[in-house]
Amino acid sequence: MKPFKLIPLLLAVPLIFAGCGSKETPASGNSTGGTAPAATEKKVYKIGITQIVEHPSLNATREGFLAALKDSGLVEKDNLQVDYQNAQGDSTNNLTIAQKFASDKKDLVLAIATPSALAAVQSVKDAPVLFAAITDPVGAKLVKSLDKPGGNVTGAADTHPDAVPKLMDLIASDFPKVKTVGIVLNEGEPNAAVMAKNAETALAKHNIKVLKAAVTNSSEVKQAADSLAGKVDAFYITLDNTVVSAVDTMIKVANDKKIPLFSSDRDTVERGATATYGFKYYDHGYQAGKMAVEILKNGAKPGDMKVTYPDKLDLIINLDAAKAQGVEITDALKGKVQDPKNLLSGSAK
Repeated sequence: MKPFKLIPLLLAVPLIFAGCGSKETPASGNSTGGTAPAATEKKVYKIGITQIVEHPSLNATREGFLAALKDSGLVEKDNLQVDYQNAQGDSTNNLTIAQKFASDKKDLVLAIATPSALAAVQSVKDAPVLFAAITDPVGAKLVKSLDKPGGNVTGAADTHPDAVPKLMDLIASDFPKVKTVGIVLNEGEPNAAVMAKNAETALAKHNIKVLKAAVTNSSEVKQAADSLAGKVDAFYITLDNTVVSAVDTMIKVANDKKIPLFSSDRDTVERGATATYGFKYYDHGYQAGKMAVEILKNGAKPGDMKVTYPDKLDLIINLDAAKAQGVEITDALKGKVQDPKNLLSGSAK
């Protein structure tokens, strides 16, 4: 975790911000009276971003969020102060970051991924809290309702309701040799657990079994994948931050053992998974950023703002990754991809 910046905190004390929304604050007046024009002080928005761990999807979410703020006129080193903290996968760090943001009196806090969001909601009561990269906001008890969250919390969920069922239907229809799917899973992550359950339910309709291998940290991912090799006909990974942050090791197992790897996000397909139904996490972050703009500049109340979902969903295939994992991509399968840009080649490995 990066060290906290105490100096900016001290310098920020004299700036009194009364709620959100752009404003100009009169500068100290001239006690001698006269006709000197009153100077103004530009509003500088203080935003805290807490992120559970570094990996491409979460990083793209943060970048999209900041891009939306910039496009609305909120620019770092001008009228925007961003305090980004990474918890490095540690729940204690998460809570420390959230408590620091609460004491800093941020104008808004963005929490990326469920563990960071839970800590932010627990600690930050006097500022808007937005979440992103969250699979199940209600199940995680971040909000009571998707349509009217209430309180100071809302955000953008990253799971299109149709994504998991469509991917499982695709596996059943286009990969008839797949009779058992292996899932490497950190069951301590609520988002991962609910997605694995949804996948298992969808696959059961096609008489496809699921074998799970549990992990508690990223260093265990390769060993878990190795333990499933020889027992399963395909791998599937959820939006499991523990697994995704070590996905390169799982891709290597999939390539070495010729086991097709299906993922839950575009970034993992870009790195070397065979396919997913997904979207760009940059766009997801941008969606959350637009919500932040509504709160900061237009005075919207988080509790009245609906939790949003990605509005685009398409089949994404990495042709080179499929070949490396022994998968034949037929013309019929290519025909299911709506946007030609979602037929990818190459990978990070």
